[in-house]
Amino acid sequence: MPSLMEKSPNGVFQAHLSKGELAYQVCLDDNQPFFYPRLVAPVTGSTHIEWRISKGLGTVYTTTVVHYKGEPPLNVAMIDLDEGFRMMSRVDGIDAMQVKIGMRVKFKVHPATEKQAAYPVFTPLESAS
Repeated sequence: MPSLMEKSPNGVFQAHLSKGELAYQVCLDDNQPFFYPRLVAPVTGSTHIEWRISKGLGTVYTTTVVHYKGEPPLNVAMIDLDEGFRMMSRVDGIDAMQVKIGMRVKFKVHPATEKQAAYPVFTPLESAS
């Protein structure tokens, strides 16, 4: 029998991450996608929701750089996913100061450790030129 964590919205989200998938939810009453995982849709309050898998492509909506003493700068960004939801994450693979609004990015999983669950991050989407 699945545990409460496995059945919870976060448990379902983590299970998808463990398979390399970025899952999000859609309210079936108004067909609006949303993120972060929840038990009810944020606008309608409906429990008539389903999970879908994102293609993992998006655009940087906002970006900032956080400086912690003794650590390299860390980018924090809001990403607009092509499916119509927005999520907070970061863009890896480039200098934090080089992340720009409007930059196209693709999803990847930052793997879990003993102390932290897996979480989604993004990398720059390289042009085909």
